[in-house]
Amino acid sequence: MSDLEPVGEFGSAEWCEACGKAGAKMLEDAKLPIETAWGFSETYLYPPERMLEGGREISAFHFMVKDGQCSGGDGAPEECLALDGFHVSAVWGSICNQSRAIYDSVGQKERGADEGVMYQDIMAYVGRKDLWAKGKGGAAKSMNWPPEIVAAVTVGQGFHNVAASMQMPSPEYEGFPVTEKLVPIVSEMTDEQKDAFLGLLRIER
Repeated sequence: MSDLEPVGEFGSAEWCEACGKAGAKMLEDAKLPIETAWGFSETYLYPPERMLEGGREISAFHFMVKDGQCSGGDGAPEECLALDGFHVSAVWGSICNQSRAIYDSVGQKERGADEGVMYQDIMAYVGRKDLWAKGKGGAAKSMNWPPEIVAAVTVGQGFHNVAASMQMPSPEYEGFPVTEKLVPIVSEMTDEQKDAFLGLLRIER
């Protein structure tokens, strides 16, 4: 990963374009069967306004394979969304910082556990389990990972670590207490930090 350098913040046009191209290259290098049709897209909800400068409508990236052609880049085009695959929307502020963490499969589980604690602490702070109104906290349209796709995107350091290596820190998280996997530690935040973090997540108290 030493040859990869940060190109932009999580969800920025520069970072999304680079991630989409990198994912497409991994699919291409795998020389998948010609009949393979699969798509990946991540759309980020409530990103900072700077992410949508220049007329950009959404913060998202995609990569896909169809009819023997691999492509990817910024955005989440309908052609990709129509394919079976992995298509999710997530609150930008809930995953931004920890997406910079480099890890293996064990580290991925650690991140997941840390995020579970983060959400439990948020629930305790706001006094409810439903943090967002229905449909406002992200969704998973499809989460299908065929074995040949998994093999393609886990070659070398794996797609996650490629994307993480290209991500610049976002200033919103400066000074926040975080775990080893960079997940915000809500229980160690000041009340001011907690309120700022809830603002990033668009969670009302």
